Amino acid sequence: MSIAQVRAAKVSQQLEDEWSSLAWNVCESPLSRYRTGSIARNTTAQGPTVTKAKALYLGQVGTGRSKTFFNSVERAVSCFIECCGDKSIDSISRADVNDIRDNLIESGLSSASVKRNISTLRALVWFACRELGLQPNPSFASVHLPKSDRDRPERIPIPLATIRNIQNECRQINDEARWLIALLSDTGMRLSEALGLQTSDISTQQGMPFLSIREHPWRPLKTGSSVRTIPLVGAALWASESLLTASKRGLLFPRYCDGKITKSNSASAALNKWLKPRVPQGCVVHSFRHSFRDRLRAVECPSEIIDQLGGWSSNLVGTKYGLGYPNDILRNWIEKI
Repeated sequence: MSIAQVRAAKVSQQLEDEWSSLAWNVCESPLSRYRTGSIARNTTAQGPTVTKAKALYLGQVGTGRSKTFFNSVERAVSCFIECCGDKSIDSISRADVNDIRDNLIESGLSSASVKRNISTLRALVWFACRELGLQPNPSFASVHLPKSDRDRPERIPIPLATIRNIQNECRQINDEARWLIALLSDTGMRLSEALGLQTSDISTQQGMPFLSIREHPWRPLKTGSSVRTIPLVGAALWASESLLTASKRGLLFPRYCDGKITKSNSASAALNKWLKPRVPQGCVVHSFRHSFRDRLRAVECPSEIIDQLGGWSSNLVGTKYGLGYPNDILRNWIEKI
């Protein structure tokens, strides 16, 4: 029944678009083109097809992006074309967007996966509209996504005692993968942020070592607030020193980052395979980031400093003023955890 309702709504919207187009084109008076209760739209397509928009998007936005990025765009576009056809981007209606949403849900995807596909299509269409001087298509705005029992639960933090055991084992094994885990465990970095580091991102000036997280061609950052410095202490300091000694090409993790792309998925799979028998059920490598915030909370660290250390965005206007806390203050707090 729900499928029939979706199909009926789509056909109804297509008929409305067709009648609106006819009414606009046949009226001689500009004023008579406006009908009671609604404004007729000129639906004559001027933009490229979704396939051509994809080529434009990947050609300009895809530089330096990972294979995962390209695969996600290809997958989203393929799903759209299979459902709605290879339409011009300015003729995509809200009914089309709702239709692709419903088809993705019916295929068994979680709300998070559906949202990711819709967001990819929205970014592609809006980018192409902007680059070609077209009016932005509003059909992708504020798409409702119902919650599902299949939705992935929040990642839980790793207990501190478990972190200490893992750090000790990392020191014993003493290889690149364990340096990476140790670095993540006492910095709270995102995995992709760590993988994109190079030797020049680590500083030991004035006896207060820290690392700088900044944009690189091979590794974009998630948000503007992701740009930051993190003091190096504990297992992270040990890992950084080991990485600097072993690095020969400037990149700290050449196995997963070759200076062109960053292979976050491959690294995540390898690390999680090693971590699985050592951490509680539901914990993954990203759980170190959750633990990092909890550990700072436990020592009553101010939330503004927590956000600065973790690169989390803040809605407070005042946080956008000034340069933030200096490294010595950040170090005082991170040493407490």
